[in-house]
Amino acid sequence: MKKVLLMAGGLLLLFMMNVQAQNKSVDKVIAVLGSEVILLSELNQQYVMYLNSGNPPDEKVKCYIMQQMLVQHLLKQQAEIDSVMVDDKQVDDELERRMRYQMQRAGGQDKLEEFLNKSVLQYKDELRPDVKDQLQANKMQGTITEKVSITPSEVKKYFDSYKKDSLPDIPAEYEVGEITLNPELTKAEKQRYMDKLDAIRLRVKSGEDFGFLAKTYSEDPGSAPEGGDLGFFSRGDMAKEFTAWSFKLKAGEISPVFETEFGFHVLQVIERRGEQVHARHILIRPQNTPQSLDRAKLHADSIYTNIMDKKLSFSTAASLYSADKESKYNGGMILFADNVTARTTFIPADKLDPKVYQVIDTMKVGEISKPVPFTGQDGKQGYKIVFLKSSVPAHKGNLDQDYTKFKEKAQQQKSDRVMSEWFEKRRKNTYIRIDSDYQDCSELKIWTKPQTSTETK
Repeated sequence: MKKVLLMAGGLLLLFMMNVQAQNKSVDKVIAVLGSEVILLSELNQQYVMYLNSGNPPDEKVKCYIMQQMLVQHLLKQQAEIDSVMVDDKQVDDELERRMRYQMQRAGGQDKLEEFLNKSVLQYKDELRPDVKDQLQANKMQGTITEKVSITPSEVKKYFDSYKKDSLPDIPAEYEVGEITLNPELTKAEKQRYMDKLDAIRLRVKSGEDFGFLAKTYSEDPGSAPEGGDLGFFSRGDMAKEFTAWSFKLKAGEISPVFETEFGFHVLQVIERRGEQVHARHILIRPQNTPQSLDRAKLHADSIYTNIMDKKLSFSTAASLYSADKESKYNGGMILFADNVTARTTFIPADKLDPKVYQVIDTMKVGEISKPVPFTGQDGKQGYKIVFLKSSVPAHKGNLDQDYTKFKEKAQQQKSDRVMSEWFEKRRKNTYIRIDSDYQDCSELKIWTKPQTSTETK
């Protein structure tokens, strides 16, 4: 297995080196869309991201990428006309998300930089314009479809368009609530971490490089590789304690050790621009102790007993004690993360946390579990009390049980139709030229149709 993985990695590196070689060669315009051009280097950059996402090399994918770039540019041009803009914070957040994913896929920052033959900072700078264009295009698309609505008769018509033997299979779904209890450290237990970070802070005060110490000691995976650099942010972007120190300090000043929900921080302000601050920080995350876990278990047992004795309802207990911010204000009920807009609490079995599913698998509807241990995505342990509110067995789709699902699909179909009509109208009235190397792409045939006489004059 190891040998196969090494071979696959070698092939990926060869393909990426080939793309780099193409980028170093004379760049050329491969498409013109109105007043904008698409360069070969931009297409190759997208292809590198496709490869680094674990996909197999496939030159035909470049046709699809080209199509997506044309769509993006057309939407972006309209966004500029309609003043549909995105702010720098949105761009920064999306860049950070992509970098974390790319580094994870490559096996770390060093491996990614080796593949790209450039630093992550350079790569981010190159990606920034394209990421901004993509976000702007997405926002424009949302603006075009935001007024699309669907009536019950349209939902019924959409449902009736299915043949009876082609109705979708709906998997088993569950409504699950949880009360999450994380261990809390005592003042004495916290002091050990505060002392560790304060010793690092004193090293900075003594002249050692903040960025180097952040790379070495910070436990923030997003900023540590960048020397703790968080870029510019506004007052509402960070935890309140972090914001307070960021806007209190002058450029160059270093904060004392302070605590947020994420752990203990030391930050340094780099620059202020009006109501934005550019800062960097070092984060130390405290770890649970056996004693803190025991205290959490006792707390969880007490809450469970009060619920079973009818002294507290599950929803009240969740709002009072649960550490999960997303569910505690929803009566403890977990929302389906794959469908945020619908805010549904019905979750397919295969989308539930496997550990939660193991608990409810032996429960009856209406039952509440005793506290069970769990490990969060951050590796920290704690306890959960789980409530199985309802379950829907697997079945063939029908309007009685699945009206919301068919409504969403009908609305998506209608939105797609609106977008298709918009694109066709814009395509006919926009000058488009595609390089001959891509004329055979089936995905691009629609873009090379004859244009209106008005445009070609």
